[in-house]
Amino acid sequence: MPYFDAASSAPLHPVARQALQASLDEGWADPSRLYREGRRARMLLDAAREAAAEAVGCRPDELVFTSSGTRAVHSGIAGALAGRRRVGTGLVVSAVEHSSVLHSAALHRERGGSVTEVPVDRTGRVDVSAYRAALGEGTALACLQSANHEVGTEQPVAEVASACRVAGVPLLVDAAQSLPWGPVDGDWSLLTGSAHKWGGPAGVGLLVVRKGVRFAPQGPADERESGRAPGFENIPSIVAAAAALRAVRAEAAQEAGRLRELTELLRGRVPELVPDTEVVGDPERRLPHLVTFSCLYVDGETLLHELDRAGFSVSSGSSCTSSTLTPSHVLRAMGVLSEGNVRVSLPTGTPTDDVDRFLRVLPEAVSAVRARLGAPRAAAEPGEVGSLVVDSLGKRCPIPVIELAKVIGDVPVGGTVTVLSDDEAARLDIPAWCEMRGQEYVGEEPADRGRAYVVRRVS
Repeated sequence: MPYFDAASSAPLHPVARQALQASLDEGWADPSRLYREGRRARMLLDAAREAAAEAVGCRPDELVFTSSGTRAVHSGIAGALAGRRRVGTGLVVSAVEHSSVLHSAALHRERGGSVTEVPVDRTGRVDVSAYRAALGEGTALACLQSANHEVGTEQPVAEVASACRVAGVPLLVDAAQSLPWGPVDGDWSLLTGSAHKWGGPAGVGLLVVRKGVRFAPQGPADERESGRAPGFENIPSIVAAAAALRAVRAEAAQEAGRLRELTELLRGRVPELVPDTEVVGDPERRLPHLVTFSCLYVDGETLLHELDRAGFSVSSGSSCTSSTLTPSHVLRAMGVLSEGNVRVSLPTGTPTDDVDRFLRVLPEAVSAVRARLGAPRAAAEPGEVGSLVVDSLGKRCPIPVIELAKVIGDVPVGGTVTVLSDDEAARLDIPAWCEMRGQEYVGEEPADRGRAYVVRRVS
């Protein structure tokens, strides 16, 4: 069964498996002890730290291992903010950061700090000048991911880091998605990563704090990992994580070129094979193994189940599902279609035949979901009614958009359709539908329940 969700968690690399098994026998002792077993464990830990530091591009004594990438982000943000509390309480983040960053930002705001969110363009990329403008007086820390986890867009980290350096603000880079492909460029101050993203075992993250960066670890003091990651080190997993990072880096140049060809194939063929589909993310400045697209008139969760039955494991950047009923914050910030969202992220070694078969399976899967939801098959003939109201209250995405599409042909050119909806996703998906179908989105206004979204027929 082809696994196309490496952005969530990559399969364990064979080198990591070998290193894990070997270090289970050699690295079980306390590395802080001076007897033989402790010295052996310390040697393994130090070697792993040196290997990881070389891959990241930092000094070994600047890098500590944490219990996860999320823990690294939380600890990094909290420690940097605390270390610079005399400067101010300002935190700057992009609108498309990973939830671990945004959760830290929300906690900081609840505790009285200020948070500035820098918007992104339709490809998911921040504007350097807008980020620079957000670095006001009292800014203690700035955060920017190296590449987006949902759509693959790479961020201008080097340029933003330069702006932060001029402003005297440290920059924390969440590099979880990009570290397998190479070091992060730029004069950043802090960096985080997660081993299971590059084929290492889960439960290992890394946090880098450059020398000279003010940093005050939060929580009870601990002697291990420079006081920045409390608890006994999981040496076997750390060794396996470092071995996996070194291995994927050795393969990165060749594998990146091969996987980019496959994702380019997906970017080009999916819109041809599946009508009313939008490929999202930057077409050029992106991760080599990841492509994301959104399908009109499709529920993302249902489509994932359909593809799973067909033998493909994919994920969705959209959270417009029965569990949350809210669209992805990344897609919302980009202003793109959130319904029917599919993220394909290819692991190392993915054969071309698997991608070819996916392209054969996908159109039928989308058609099956659209048929069950009663999606329109073709545009209707022009009607005579000047305006219509569609009551979609209590209905979840993509039903409001489907009902809009069914009746837009019943009004003449210049006529309007008003969609009543209490689903938050409608605020994003109805304008996105208008842009895809060449209709005019007039705007929204309050209704007795929910909101009224007005669309004017243009063609």
